Amino acid sequence: MPASRRGSGSFTLTTGQTIAIHTRTQDEEDLPHATKKTMADHLRKYESLFTLTPQRMRMIVEAFTETLELGLNKPNQIVPMIPTYVFGWPTGQEKGDFLALDLGGTNLRVCLVTLQGEGKFEISQTKYRLTEEQKQEDGQKLFDFCAECLNTFVETNTGEGAGQLKPGQSLPLGFTFSYPCSQERIDHGELIRWTKGFGAGNTEGRDVAEMFKKSLEKYQLPIKLTALINDTTGTLIASHYVNPKTKIAVIFGTGCNAAYMEHVKDIAKIEHLGIDAGAEMAINCEWGAFDSFEHEHLPRTKYDTIVDDTSNKPGEQAFEKLISGRYLGEILRLVLCELIDEGVLFLGQNTYKLEKPYCFDTAFLSLMESDPTDELLMVIGIFTHFFALETTLAERQFFRALAKLIGRRAARLSACGIAAIVSKMGYLEEGCSVGADGSLYNKYPGFADRVHEGLQDIFGDKGRNIVTYHAEDGSGVGSAIIAAMTKHRKDAGLYLHV
Repeated sequence: MPASRRGSGSFTLTTGQTIAIHTRTQDEEDLPHATKKTMADHLRKYESLFTLTPQRMRMIVEAFTETLELGLNKPNQIVPMIPTYVFGWPTGQEKGDFLALDLGGTNLRVCLVTLQGEGKFEISQTKYRLTEEQKQEDGQKLFDFCAECLNTFVETNTGEGAGQLKPGQSLPLGFTFSYPCSQERIDHGELIRWTKGFGAGNTEGRDVAEMFKKSLEKYQLPIKLTALINDTTGTLIASHYVNPKTKIAVIFGTGCNAAYMEHVKDIAKIEHLGIDAGAEMAINCEWGAFDSFEHEHLPRTKYDTIVDDTSNKPGEQAFEKLISGRYLGEILRLVLCELIDEGVLFLGQNTYKLEKPYCFDTAFLSLMESDPTDELLMVIGIFTHFFALETTLAERQFFRALAKLIGRRAARLSACGIAAIVSKMGYLEEGCSVGADGSLYNKYPGFADRVHEGLQDIFGDKGRNIVTYHAEDGSGVGSAIIAAMTKHRKDAGLYLHV
Protein backbone atom coordinates (compact mmCIF):
# COMPACT_ATOMS: atom_id res chain seq x y z
CA MET A 1 0.00 0.00 0.00
CA PRO A 2 1.52 3.43 -0.88
CA ALA A 3 2.40 5.76 1.96
CA SER A 4 -0.50 7.91 3.10
CA ARG A 5 -0.87 11.21 1.29
CA ARG A 6 -2.61 12.76 4.22
CA GLY A 7 -0.92 14.39 7.14
CA SER A 8 -2.58 13.04 10.27
CA GLY A 9 -1.98 13.01 13.97
CA SER A 10 -3.61 13.67 17.29
CA PHE A 11 -3.10 15.62 20.48
CA THR A 12 -4.67 15.38 23.92
CA LEU A 13 -6.35 18.34 25.56
CA THR A 14 -6.01 19.05 29.28
CA THR A 15 -9.54 17.70 29.69
CA GLY A 16 -8.27 14.30 28.52
CA GLN A 17 -10.12 14.51 25.22
CA THR A 18 -8.11 13.39 22.17
CA ILE A 19 -8.44 15.51 19.03
CA ALA A 20 -7.52 13.93 15.67
CA ILE A 21 -6.14 16.21 12.96
CA HIS A 22 -5.90 15.53 9.24
CA THR A 23 -4.36 17.90 6.73
CA ARG A 24 -4.11 17.84 2.96
CA THR A 25 -0.69 17.35 1.42
CA GLN A 26 -1.86 17.86 -2.19
CA ASP A 27 -1.00 20.89 -4.27
CA GLU A 28 -3.85 23.38 -4.23
CA GLU A 29 -4.66 22.94 -7.93
CA ASP A 30 -5.62 19.26 -7.33
CA LEU A 31 -9.34 18.61 -7.56
CA PRO A 32 -11.06 18.03 -4.23
CA HIS A 33 -13.04 15.17 -5.81
CA ALA A 34 -12.11 12.27 -8.03
CA THR A 35 -13.23 12.54 -11.67
CA LYS A 36 -15.63 10.14 -13.34
CA LYS A 37 -12.79 8.67 -15.42
CA THR A 38 -10.60 8.08 -12.33
CA MET A 39 -13.44 6.22 -10.61
CA ALA A 40 -14.12 4.11 -13.73
CA ASP A 41 -10.44 3.15 -13.93
CA HIS A 42 -10.41 2.07 -10.30
CA LEU A 43 -13.65 0.15 -10.68
CA ARG A 44 -12.11 -1.97 -13.46
CA LYS A 45 -9.31 -2.97 -11.07
CA TYR A 46 -11.77 -4.05 -8.37
CA GLU A 47 -13.94 -5.88 -10.90
CA SER A 48 -11.01 -8.16 -11.73
CA LEU A 49 -10.27 -8.70 -8.00
CA PHE A 50 -13.81 -9.50 -6.83
CA THR A 51 -15.30 -11.29 -9.85
CA LEU A 52 -15.62 -15.09 -9.73
CA THR A 53 -15.61 -16.85 -13.11
CA PRO A 54 -17.71 -20.01 -13.60
CA GLN A 55 -14.49 -21.99 -14.09
CA ARG A 56 -13.07 -20.79 -10.75
CA MET A 57 -16.39 -21.59 -9.06
CA ARG A 58 -16.29 -25.18 -10.34
CA MET A 59 -12.77 -25.60 -8.94
CA ILE A 60 -13.97 -24.33 -5.54
CA VAL A 61 -16.94 -26.76 -5.64
CA GLU A 62 -14.61 -29.69 -6.33
CA ALA A 63 -12.33 -28.78 -3.39
CA PHE A 64 -15.37 -28.13 -1.16
CA THR A 65 -16.86 -31.56 -1.96
CA GLU A 66 -13.56 -33.28 -1.04
CA THR A 67 -13.49 -31.34 2.25
CA LEU A 68 -17.04 -32.50 3.12
CA GLU A 69 -16.04 -36.13 2.42
CA LEU A 70 -12.96 -35.79 4.62
CA GLY A 71 -15.04 -34.46 7.52
CA LEU A 72 -17.36 -37.48 7.27
CA ASN A 73 -14.49 -39.98 7.18
CA LYS A 74 -12.25 -38.67 9.94
CA PRO A 75 -12.93 -36.95 13.28
CA ASN A 76 -11.50 -33.51 14.20
CA GLN A 77 -11.29 -32.10 10.67
CA ILE A 78 -11.34 -28.37 9.79
CA VAL A 79 -14.91 -28.72 8.46
CA PRO A 80 -16.10 -31.07 11.23
CA MET A 81 -19.31 -32.48 9.61
CA ILE A 82 -20.95 -33.06 12.99
CA PRO A 83 -23.35 -36.05 13.27
CA THR A 84 -26.56 -34.76 14.90
CA TYR A 85 -28.30 -38.07 15.79
CA VAL A 86 -31.43 -36.72 14.11
CA PHE A 87 -32.47 -39.77 12.10
CA GLY A 88 -34.40 -39.37 8.86
CA TRP A 89 -37.00 -36.86 7.73
CA PRO A 90 -40.20 -35.95 9.55
CA THR A 91 -43.25 -37.68 8.08
CA GLY A 92 -45.28 -34.46 8.20
CA GLN A 93 -47.77 -36.32 10.38
CA GLU A 94 -46.09 -35.55 13.72
CA LYS A 95 -48.73 -34.26 16.17
CA GLY A 96 -48.95 -32.95 19.72
CA ASP A 97 -47.66 -30.19 22.02
CA PHE A 98 -43.92 -29.65 22.28
CA LEU A 99 -41.75 -27.03 23.90
CA ALA A 100 -38.73 -25.43 22.24
CA LEU A 101 -36.06 -23.39 23.99
CA ASP A 102 -33.63 -21.31 21.94
CA LEU A 103 -30.55 -19.87 23.66
CA GLY A 104 -29.54 -17.17 21.17
CA GLY A 105 -26.89 -14.46 21.27
CA THR A 106 -29.17 -11.75 22.71
CA ASN A 107 -32.45 -13.44 23.72
CA LEU A 108 -33.73 -16.60 25.25
CA ARG A 109 -36.84 -17.70 23.33
CA VAL A 110 -39.40 -20.16 24.68
CA CYS A 111 -41.98 -21.60 22.26
CA LEU A 112 -45.00 -23.83 22.63
CA VAL A 113 -45.47 -25.56 19.28
CA THR A 114 -48.63 -27.52 18.52
CA LEU A 115 -47.95 -29.84 15.58
CA GLN A 116 -51.17 -30.54 13.69
CA GLY A 117 -49.92 -33.00 11.04
CA GLU A 118 -49.90 -32.49 7.26
CA GLY A 119 -47.07 -29.98 7.62
CA LYS A 120 -49.19 -27.59 9.74
CA PHE A 121 -48.44 -26.12 13.15
CA GLU A 122 -49.33 -23.36 15.60
CA ILE A 123 -46.79 -21.54 17.72
CA SER A 124 -46.92 -19.19 20.72
CA GLN A 125 -43.69 -17.76 22.06
CA THR A 126 -42.07 -15.39 24.53
CA LYS A 127 -38.61 -13.81 24.43
CA TYR A 128 -36.55 -13.11 27.54
CA ARG A 129 -33.61 -10.68 27.37
CA LEU A 130 -30.17 -11.99 28.32
CA THR A 131 -27.89 -9.55 30.16
CA GLU A 132 -24.13 -9.40 29.47
CA GLU A 133 -23.57 -10.52 33.09
CA GLN A 134 -25.65 -13.67 32.55
CA LYS A 135 -23.58 -14.53 29.48
CA GLN A 136 -20.36 -14.34 31.51
CA GLU A 137 -21.26 -15.69 34.97
CA ASP A 138 -21.36 -19.35 36.06
CA GLY A 139 -22.84 -21.79 33.50
CA GLN A 140 -25.15 -23.53 35.97
CA LYS A 141 -26.64 -20.13 36.85
CA LEU A 142 -27.30 -19.52 33.14
CA PHE A 143 -29.21 -22.81 32.84
CA ASP A 144 -31.09 -22.01 36.07
CA PHE A 145 -32.23 -18.79 34.37
CA CYS A 146 -33.37 -20.83 31.33
CA ALA A 147 -35.40 -23.11 33.64
CA GLU A 148 -36.84 -20.08 35.45
CA CYS A 149 -38.05 -18.60 32.13
CA LEU A 150 -39.53 -21.98 31.14
CA ASN A 151 -41.34 -22.10 34.48
CA THR A 152 -42.80 -18.59 33.94
CA PHE A 153 -43.83 -19.53 30.38
CA VAL A 154 -45.52 -22.78 31.44
CA GLU A 155 -47.42 -21.02 34.26
CA THR A 156 -48.57 -18.26 31.87
CA ASN A 157 -49.66 -20.74 29.19
CA THR A 158 -51.47 -23.30 31.38
CA GLY A 159 -55.26 -23.29 31.14
CA GLU A 160 -58.22 -24.79 29.34
CA GLY A 161 -58.30 -22.63 26.18
CA ALA A 162 -56.93 -23.35 22.70
CA GLY A 163 -53.13 -23.14 22.49
CA GLN A 164 -52.94 -23.66 26.28
CA LEU A 165 -51.19 -26.40 28.24
CA LYS A 166 -53.33 -28.72 30.35
CA PRO A 167 -52.55 -28.56 34.10
CA GLY A 168 -49.94 -31.22 35.02
CA GLN A 169 -49.25 -32.08 31.36
CA SER A 170 -45.71 -33.45 30.87
CA LEU A 171 -43.96 -32.09 27.80
CA PRO A 172 -40.99 -33.10 25.62
CA LEU A 173 -38.58 -30.21 24.98
CA GLY A 174 -36.22 -29.49 22.09
CA PHE A 175 -33.28 -27.31 23.18
CA THR A 176 -31.67 -25.26 20.40
CA PHE A 177 -28.12 -24.74 21.57
CA SER A 178 -26.21 -23.33 18.61
CA TYR A 179 -22.68 -23.49 19.95
CA PRO A 180 -20.12 -26.11 18.87
CA CYS A 181 -20.80 -29.34 20.75
CA SER A 182 -19.61 -32.91 20.36
CA GLN A 183 -22.55 -35.30 20.55
CA GLU A 184 -22.76 -39.06 20.85
CA ARG A 185 -26.53 -39.15 21.22
CA ILE A 186 -29.33 -36.65 20.71
CA ASP A 187 -29.95 -35.68 24.35
CA HIS A 188 -26.28 -35.17 25.18
CA GLY A 189 -23.78 -32.49 24.11
CA GLU A 190 -20.35 -31.56 25.37
CA LEU A 191 -19.65 -27.85 24.79
CA ILE A 192 -16.41 -27.48 22.80
CA ARG A 193 -16.27 -23.68 23.09
CA TRP A 194 -18.57 -20.71 23.60
CA THR A 195 -19.12 -18.34 20.64
CA LYS A 196 -21.36 -15.26 20.02
CA GLY A 197 -19.95 -13.36 22.99
CA PHE A 198 -20.76 -15.98 25.66
CA GLY A 199 -18.13 -16.85 28.26
CA ALA A 200 -20.07 -18.55 31.09
CA GLY A 201 -17.63 -20.38 33.37
CA ASN A 202 -17.55 -24.09 34.28
CA THR A 203 -19.31 -25.03 31.04
CA GLU A 204 -16.76 -25.75 28.29
CA GLY A 205 -15.90 -29.45 28.18
CA ARG A 206 -19.05 -30.36 30.15
CA ASP A 207 -22.33 -31.98 29.10
CA VAL A 208 -24.67 -28.99 28.80
CA ALA A 209 -27.73 -31.27 28.51
CA GLU A 210 -26.91 -32.76 31.92
CA MET A 211 -26.44 -29.26 33.41
CA PHE A 212 -29.79 -28.14 31.99
CA LYS A 213 -31.57 -31.26 33.31
CA LYS A 214 -30.26 -30.36 36.78
CA SER A 215 -31.86 -26.90 36.46
CA LEU A 216 -35.18 -28.46 35.33
CA GLU A 217 -35.16 -30.69 38.43
CA LYS A 218 -34.44 -27.70 40.67
CA TYR A 219 -37.69 -26.06 39.52
CA GLN A 220 -39.55 -29.42 39.45
CA LEU A 221 -40.78 -28.76 35.95
CA PRO A 222 -42.90 -31.40 34.14
CA ILE A 223 -40.55 -31.17 31.17
CA LYS A 224 -38.26 -33.76 29.59
CA LEU A 225 -35.22 -32.62 27.61
CA THR A 226 -35.63 -34.82 24.53
CA ALA A 227 -33.24 -33.31 21.98
CA LEU A 228 -30.28 -30.93 21.95
CA ILE A 229 -29.93 -29.43 18.46
CA ASN A 230 -28.20 -26.79 16.34
CA ASP A 231 -30.38 -24.11 14.66
CA THR A 232 -29.24 -25.14 11.14
CA THR A 233 -30.35 -28.73 11.75
CA GLY A 234 -33.68 -27.38 13.05
CA THR A 235 -34.04 -25.28 9.90
CA LEU A 236 -33.51 -28.40 7.75
CA ILE A 237 -36.18 -30.42 9.57
CA ALA A 238 -38.75 -27.58 9.87
CA SER A 239 -38.39 -26.68 6.18
CA HIS A 240 -38.80 -30.31 5.09
CA TYR A 241 -41.88 -30.68 7.35
CA VAL A 242 -43.57 -27.85 5.42
CA ASN A 243 -41.97 -28.49 2.00
CA PRO A 244 -40.89 -32.16 1.54
CA LYS A 245 -38.78 -31.26 -1.52
CA THR A 246 -36.27 -29.62 0.87
CA LYS A 247 -33.00 -31.56 1.05
CA ILE A 248 -30.58 -28.87 2.30
CA ALA A 249 -30.76 -25.97 4.78
CA VAL A 250 -28.37 -23.01 4.77
CA ILE A 251 -27.88 -19.98 7.01
CA PHE A 252 -26.39 -16.80 5.56
CA GLY A 253 -26.36 -14.16 8.29
CA THR A 254 -23.69 -12.90 10.67
CA GLY A 255 -22.38 -16.45 10.46
CA CYS A 256 -22.90 -19.12 7.82
CA ASN A 257 -23.65 -22.82 7.98
CA ALA A 258 -25.42 -25.72 6.26
CA ALA A 259 -27.13 -28.99 7.17
CA TYR A 260 -28.33 -31.89 5.03
CA MET A 261 -29.36 -35.57 5.35
CA GLU A 262 -26.55 -38.12 4.89
CA HIS A 263 -26.55 -41.93 4.49
CA VAL A 264 -25.17 -43.47 7.71
CA LYS A 265 -23.10 -45.92 5.59
CA ASP A 266 -21.18 -42.90 4.24
CA ILE A 267 -20.25 -41.51 7.70
CA ALA A 268 -17.13 -43.63 8.22
CA LYS A 269 -16.10 -41.92 11.47
CA ILE A 270 -19.13 -43.29 13.39
CA GLU A 271 -18.96 -46.81 11.95
CA HIS A 272 -17.92 -48.14 15.39
CA LEU A 273 -21.34 -47.17 16.85
CA GLY A 274 -23.01 -49.95 14.87
CA ILE A 275 -25.92 -47.81 13.66
CA ASP A 276 -28.10 -49.37 10.92
CA ALA A 277 -26.20 -48.67 7.67
CA GLY A 278 -29.51 -48.17 5.84
CA ALA A 279 -30.49 -45.26 8.10
CA GLU A 280 -30.10 -41.55 7.33
CA MET A 281 -28.79 -38.89 9.70
CA ALA A 282 -28.73 -35.10 9.52
CA ILE A 283 -25.24 -33.60 9.37
CA ASN A 284 -24.39 -30.15 10.74
CA CYS A 285 -21.53 -29.12 8.41
CA GLU A 286 -20.13 -26.06 10.25
CA TRP A 287 -18.81 -25.12 6.80
CA GLY A 288 -17.73 -21.56 7.69
CA ALA A 289 -14.31 -23.13 8.38
CA PHE A 290 -13.78 -24.31 4.77
CA ASP A 291 -10.25 -23.51 3.50
CA SER A 292 -9.10 -22.24 6.91
CA PHE A 293 -5.38 -22.13 7.76
CA GLU A 294 -4.13 -23.43 4.37
CA HIS A 295 -6.00 -20.86 2.21
CA GLU A 296 -5.57 -22.95 -0.95
CA HIS A 297 -8.92 -22.67 -2.68
CA LEU A 298 -10.77 -19.42 -1.97
CA PRO A 299 -9.99 -16.23 -3.94
CA ARG A 300 -8.80 -14.00 -1.10
CA THR A 301 -7.86 -10.39 -1.86
CA LYS A 302 -5.46 -8.32 0.27
CA TYR A 303 -8.54 -6.79 1.95
CA ASP A 304 -9.75 -10.27 2.99
CA THR A 305 -6.29 -11.00 4.39
CA ILE A 306 -6.42 -7.82 6.52
CA VAL A 307 -9.92 -8.77 7.80
CA ASP A 308 -8.55 -12.21 8.73
CA ASP A 309 -5.30 -10.98 10.32
CA THR A 310 -7.08 -8.41 12.49
CA SER A 311 -9.95 -10.75 13.54
CA ASN A 312 -10.15 -12.38 16.97
CA LYS A 313 -9.38 -15.76 15.34
CA PRO A 314 -6.83 -15.28 12.53
CA GLY A 315 -6.66 -18.14 10.03
CA GLU A 316 -10.01 -19.61 11.13
CA GLN A 317 -13.48 -19.46 9.51
CA ALA A 318 -11.98 -18.53 6.10
CA PHE A 319 -15.20 -19.17 4.10
CA GLU A 320 -17.35 -17.26 6.60
CA LYS A 321 -15.05 -14.21 6.40
CA LEU A 322 -15.72 -13.86 2.65
CA ILE A 323 -19.50 -14.21 2.77
CA SER A 324 -20.93 -13.41 6.20
CA GLY A 325 -22.79 -10.21 6.98
CA ARG A 326 -20.33 -9.53 9.78
CA TYR A 327 -17.47 -8.83 7.32
CA LEU A 328 -18.81 -7.43 4.01
CA GLY A 329 -19.00 -3.83 5.22
CA GLU A 330 -15.46 -4.04 6.58
CA ILE A 331 -14.11 -5.31 3.23
CA LEU A 332 -15.65 -2.28 1.47
CA ARG A 333 -14.30 0.09 4.16
CA LEU A 334 -10.76 -1.25 3.65
CA VAL A 335 -10.98 -0.53 -0.10
CA LEU A 336 -12.13 3.04 0.63
CA CYS A 337 -9.29 3.54 3.13
CA GLU A 338 -6.78 2.42 0.51
CA LEU A 339 -8.18 4.96 -1.98
CA ILE A 340 -8.03 7.67 0.69
CA ASP A 341 -4.37 6.78 1.32
CA GLU A 342 -3.67 6.96 -2.42
CA GLY A 343 -5.13 10.47 -2.51
CA VAL A 344 -8.06 9.47 -4.74
CA LEU A 345 -11.01 10.05 -2.38
CA PHE A 346 -12.15 12.76 0.05
CA LEU A 347 -9.24 15.15 -0.48
CA GLY A 348 -9.15 17.88 2.13
CA GLN A 349 -11.90 16.21 4.16
CA ASN A 350 -11.68 14.78 7.62
CA THR A 351 -11.82 10.98 7.19
CA TYR A 352 -11.10 9.81 10.73
CA LYS A 353 -14.66 8.50 11.25
CA LEU A 354 -14.21 6.08 8.35
CA GLU A 355 -10.90 4.82 9.71
CA LYS A 356 -12.45 2.99 12.65
CA PRO A 357 -12.58 -0.79 11.97
CA TYR A 358 -16.09 -2.22 11.45
CA CYS A 359 -17.73 1.23 11.41
CA PHE A 360 -19.11 0.53 7.91
CA ASP A 361 -22.09 -1.74 8.49
CA THR A 362 -23.10 -4.38 5.93
CA ALA A 363 -26.59 -2.81 6.09
CA PHE A 364 -25.03 0.23 4.33
CA LEU A 365 -24.18 -2.02 1.35
CA SER A 366 -27.83 -3.15 1.22
CA LEU A 367 -29.01 0.46 1.28
CA MET A 368 -26.54 1.56 -1.40
CA GLU A 369 -27.55 -1.28 -3.70
CA SER A 370 -31.27 -0.59 -3.28
CA ASP A 371 -31.05 3.22 -3.67
CA PRO A 372 -33.75 4.01 -6.29
CA THR A 373 -32.82 7.69 -6.87
CA ASP A 374 -30.82 9.07 -9.82
CA GLU A 375 -28.72 11.20 -7.49
CA LEU A 376 -28.16 8.24 -5.11
CA LEU A 377 -29.58 10.19 -2.17
CA MET A 378 -29.35 7.23 0.21
CA VAL A 379 -25.61 7.04 -0.43
CA ILE A 380 -25.34 10.80 0.27
CA GLY A 381 -27.20 10.19 3.53
CA ILE A 382 -24.87 7.39 4.65
CA PHE A 383 -21.66 9.34 3.99
CA THR A 384 -22.86 12.70 5.38
CA HIS A 385 -24.75 11.38 8.41
CA PHE A 386 -22.36 8.67 9.61
CA PHE A 387 -19.00 9.91 8.33
CA ALA A 388 -19.46 13.68 7.74
CA LEU A 389 -18.11 13.30 4.17
CA GLU A 390 -19.20 15.07 0.97
CA THR A 391 -19.44 12.96 -2.19
CA THR A 392 -19.93 13.54 -5.93
CA LEU A 393 -22.30 11.51 -8.10
CA ALA A 394 -19.32 9.76 -9.78
CA GLU A 395 -18.00 8.70 -6.37
CA ARG A 396 -21.42 7.52 -5.22
CA GLN A 397 -21.86 5.44 -8.38
CA PHE A 398 -18.45 3.91 -7.70
CA PHE A 399 -19.39 3.10 -4.07
CA ARG A 400 -22.58 1.41 -5.22
CA ALA A 401 -20.76 -0.59 -7.91
CA LEU A 402 -18.17 -1.68 -5.32
CA ALA A 403 -20.91 -2.79 -2.91
CA LYS A 404 -22.42 -4.81 -5.76
CA LEU A 405 -19.10 -6.55 -6.48
CA ILE A 406 -18.59 -7.53 -2.83
CA GLY A 407 -22.24 -8.61 -2.33
CA ARG A 408 -22.24 -10.59 -5.59
CA ARG A 409 -19.02 -12.40 -4.70
CA ALA A 410 -20.54 -13.41 -1.33
CA ALA A 411 -23.65 -14.83 -3.02
CA ARG A 412 -21.63 -16.71 -5.67
CA LEU A 413 -19.35 -18.25 -3.04
CA SER A 414 -22.49 -19.26 -1.11
CA ALA A 415 -23.69 -20.99 -4.29
CA CYS A 416 -20.40 -22.96 -4.33
CA GLY A 417 -21.17 -24.38 -0.88
CA ILE A 418 -24.69 -25.42 -1.89
CA ALA A 419 -23.34 -26.91 -5.15
CA ALA A 420 -20.82 -29.02 -3.20
CA ILE A 421 -23.63 -30.74 -1.21
CA VAL A 422 -25.76 -31.09 -4.37
CA SER A 423 -22.82 -32.74 -6.22
CA LYS A 424 -21.94 -35.01 -3.29
CA MET A 425 -25.52 -36.24 -2.85
CA GLY A 426 -26.43 -36.42 -6.57
CA TYR A 427 -29.40 -34.04 -6.30
CA LEU A 428 -28.85 -32.20 -9.58
CA GLU A 429 -30.95 -34.34 -11.96
CA GLU A 430 -34.10 -34.61 -9.83
CA GLY A 431 -33.58 -31.12 -8.34
CA CYS A 432 -34.24 -30.04 -4.78
CA SER A 433 -35.32 -27.12 -2.61
CA VAL A 434 -32.90 -25.40 -0.25
CA GLY A 435 -34.35 -23.76 2.87
CA ALA A 436 -32.33 -20.57 3.44
CA ASP A 437 -32.33 -18.23 6.42
CA GLY A 438 -30.25 -15.42 7.93
CA SER A 439 -30.14 -11.64 7.57
CA LEU A 440 -28.02 -11.66 4.40
CA TYR A 441 -30.38 -14.02 2.57
CA ASN A 442 -33.53 -12.31 3.85
CA LYS A 443 -32.55 -8.64 3.67
CA TYR A 444 -29.70 -8.11 1.21
CA PRO A 445 -31.22 -7.05 -2.15
CA GLY A 446 -30.75 -9.59 -4.93
CA PHE A 447 -28.80 -12.07 -2.77
CA ALA A 448 -31.07 -15.04 -3.59
CA ASP A 449 -31.10 -14.20 -7.33
CA ARG A 450 -27.30 -14.08 -7.36
CA VAL A 451 -27.10 -17.47 -5.61
CA HIS A 452 -29.37 -18.91 -8.34
CA GLU A 453 -27.29 -17.24 -11.06
CA GLY A 454 -24.19 -18.80 -9.45
CA LEU A 455 -25.74 -22.27 -9.41
CA GLN A 456 -26.48 -21.95 -13.15
CA ASP A 457 -22.92 -20.82 -13.82
CA ILE A 458 -21.65 -23.94 -12.02
CA PHE A 459 -24.10 -26.53 -13.38
CA GLY A 460 -25.37 -24.95 -16.61
CA ASP A 461 -29.14 -25.02 -17.26
CA LYS A 462 -29.62 -27.88 -14.77
CA GLY A 463 -28.69 -25.40 -12.04
CA ARG A 464 -32.30 -24.16 -12.31
CA ASN A 465 -33.35 -27.43 -10.61
CA ILE A 466 -31.84 -26.19 -7.34
CA VAL A 467 -34.12 -23.56 -5.81
CA THR A 468 -33.57 -21.68 -2.56
CA TYR A 469 -36.51 -20.28 -0.62
CA HIS A 470 -37.11 -18.59 2.73
CA ALA A 471 -36.78 -21.33 5.35
CA GLU A 472 -39.07 -22.17 8.23
CA ASP A 473 -38.20 -21.24 11.83
CA GLY A 474 -35.51 -23.78 12.73
CA SER A 475 -34.76 -22.90 16.33
CA GLY A 476 -38.43 -22.94 17.38
CA VAL A 477 -40.58 -25.13 15.12
CA GLY A 478 -37.64 -27.28 13.95
CA SER A 479 -36.57 -27.94 17.50
CA ALA A 480 -40.12 -29.03 18.45
CA ILE A 481 -40.42 -31.36 15.42
CA ILE A 482 -37.08 -33.00 16.29
CA ALA A 483 -38.34 -33.49 19.87
CA ALA A 484 -41.47 -35.14 18.40
CA MET A 485 -39.40 -37.40 16.09
CA THR A 486 -37.06 -38.37 18.95
CA LYS A 487 -39.96 -39.15 21.31
CA HIS A 488 -41.46 -41.39 18.62
CA ARG A 489 -38.13 -43.25 18.20
CA LYS A 490 -37.76 -43.69 21.97
CA ASP A 491 -41.35 -44.97 22.29
CA ALA A 492 -40.61 -47.44 19.48
CA GLY A 493 -37.42 -48.64 21.24
CA LEU A 494 -35.13 -47.19 18.57
CA TYR A 495 -33.20 -44.83 20.87
CA LEU A 496 -29.44 -44.96 20.43
CA HIS A 497 -27.52 -45.76 23.65
CA VAL A 498 -23.77 -45.22 23.46
